[in-house]
Order: sequence, then C-alpha cells, then structure tokens
Amino acid sequence: MDLHEFQSKEILSRYGVAVPPGRVAWTAEEAESIARELDARRFAVKAQVHAGGRGRAGGVRLAATSDQVRSIAADLLGTTLVTEQTGPAGRTVRRVYVEAGVEAKRDLYVAVLVDRRLGAVTLIATRRGGEDIEERVARDPSIVERLEIPPDGIGGADYAGFAARLDLDGAAGEHAAVLFRNLVQAFFDLDASLIEINPLAVTAAGDVVALDVKLVLDDNALFRHPDLAELRDVDSLDPVELQAQRNEINFVRMDGDIGVVVNGAGLALATHDMLRDAGGRPANFMDIRTTANSIDIARGLDLLFGNPGVKVVLVNIHGGGMTRCDTVAEAIGISVRRSGRRLPIVYRAAGNNAEFSRTVLNNCGVAYMPADDMAHAVALAVAAARGEAA
Repeated sequence: MDLHEFQSKEILSRYGVAVPPGRVAWTAEEAESIARELDARRFAVKAQVHAGGRGRAGGVRLAATSDQVRSIAADLLGTTLVTEQTGPAGRTVRRVYVEAGVEAKRDLYVAVLVDRRLGAVTLIATRRGGEDIEERVARDPSIVERLEIPPDGIGGADYAGFAARLDLDGAAGEHAAVLFRNLVQAFFDLDASLIEINPLAVTAAGDVVALDVKLVLDDNALFRHPDLAELRDVDSLDPVELQAQRNEINFVRMDGDIGVVVNGAGLALATHDMLRDAGGRPANFMDIRTTANSIDIARGLDLLFGNPGVKVVLVNIHGGGMTRCDTVAEAIGISVRRSGRRLPIVYRAAGNNAEFSRTVLNNCGVAYMPADDMAHAVALAVAAARGEAA
C-alpha cells in the first residue's frame, strides 16, 4: 500500500526522522493560510499523488510568498499530473502539501528495502540524490552504497560506518547514523516493503532533513496495522482493482483480450509468459487469494465478463489445500449465470477436486473447452481470441 508524502512524513517523524514543517491543503485558500502560519523564507508546494517524478512533471514548485503558494496551489488542484510513473492517464491532484523550504548544503538518496539477491533487508544510499537517481544508478551501479541488516535486528549494523562511507562526518555523520537506525527500526515496525528518502538534505549546521519521503507498506501485513490500513487513498486506486481487492483477489488491469483466472501469483506469471510466447495478450493479472470463497471469486470473474475487450476467459487452476478446484468451478457457474454474456471459456484444472470441478461446471450448464495441460490451455485461448480453431 502506497502512502502519500504527507502521511509518510508524519509517520516517520514519530521515529525521530526530521522533516520540514508543513501541512496538507485541499484548497488554494487553505494552502495560503498554511504558508502564512509557517512563516518561512520560501515554501515548497507539492502535488500529492502516488507517483515519482513529480518535480520534473511540474508537480513540485517553489514559492517565495504566501500569495505565490496560493497561486501554485490553484494551478495544481484539480489538474491531471502525468509523470513517467503514472502513464499517459496521469493522476488527479486532489490535495497539495505545503512545507517550509530548507537550505541544503548537499543532498543524498537513502532507502531501506528488501534486497532480493541477498534475501535480506538492506540500507542503500548514494552520495547525491535527485529525481534522476535511477538513470545515474543504471549508468553506474557502483555509486550505490549498501549495508545489509543482520537477521537478529538493527543492533549489529554499523550505521556510523555507513555514514562515513557517504562522506558524512562530524555532526552530519552523527545525525545520519541515528537517522539510518531509526529508518530501519521503522521498516520493521511498520512491516514496510520500501522506505525511500530522496532527497535527504544535509544543512550547514549538520542536520539531516527528509525533504521527500516514499513509504510503501506490505498489504499482507496490514491486518497487524488497522490504523495504517485506514490511510489507504481509495480515490487514487483503480475502482476495478479496488473491487477485486475487497473480494480477496489480487487484480491488475491490462490491455489484452484474454481474461485470465489463476490462483497463485507464480502460476499467474507463468501463464502470462506462456500466453505472450504464443502471441496472446492477457487482459488482466489475477491471483485468487487462499482466503477467497466462491462468491469472492465470482465477483472477480464478473470483472472479466463485464470487460467488453475480453474475447475469451482462460482458467488455469491448481487446487491446493486452501482453494479447491470445485470452489472455482462453482464461482464460474455463478458469474456465467448472472452476467448474461457468453464467452468462450478454456478450463484447465489440476490438484484437489480437479475432476469433480468439471462435474460442477457441467451441472451448472457452463460450456467450456477442457484443456489437458497449460500448453494446451494457452493454445486454445489464443486461438479462441483470434476466432480460430485450435
């Protein structure tokens, strides 16, 4: 779950991470009022959307007076901000964050994440931050300093040594070491998947201040953090994907014509790869969670039958201990009955109650093309999407 910048800063400030004073505004008048209360030499007005690259897209602007803050806020609010991460559709700016400007002597990039190569939580940083950090790292990966966090916790990590590797000494080095430790502590406490500060400003006095923060929480751990789960911005989510999430289904819309129904993310990715290799175009990614019942799955299928771009539905199920094949078959029957739309359905099932699931489909009056294995299922689906016989 992505959090907005203002939410991320509020949370990290509880862990001792210094952030500039600021508040969120929903109107231009409110933004002007906040600027007057901050009484700073300059201000930053930032569009609050879930996307990086806001500065290059004009979503982060500086102002010298509260009047300028009002003008910038009025210009941003209600507009669609398009960045390299939003895609051409962009994101609607519904609120802005107004904060006091900070005079930085230098700035860095800092993040805590899970390094998949090491299989460990890792603190990474570069000596210079900025929105072009990804391009610079792609050109020269050696600019990234890494500190693997030991499995027994944060105590064994050498944060002072890590600060020294970034050419931070004196007060700046001391403050940075404390910040690094606090970030790692927050990462574990919040069940985060990413904490990113870019840039982290170093002032002339040696203070370290997080000018921009990105905090991503692990959706699978939100049951442990009901207070954080309430921070989800539903307005920024695809309504179709949000409906799927509420029905125990991980779902991502795509631009193809083959609706895909799969249980298990790995099986779903393999199905997508095989479809692409065969010349097919998936219309979605679907991963049925183990907690989904037949009604949940039927609502996920409704999304496919309700998509006019879908020409065929490919069901690739492996019945395990939690999700039985007949549960999925029952869901197909429910969705087909209430959709009123007849699409070719390719059905491949293996594992728990696979054979019985075909009886369920027959009893529900569902017409389908049985597939012996994944390759056969993919061939049938691609042919049906093209209007051909497999």
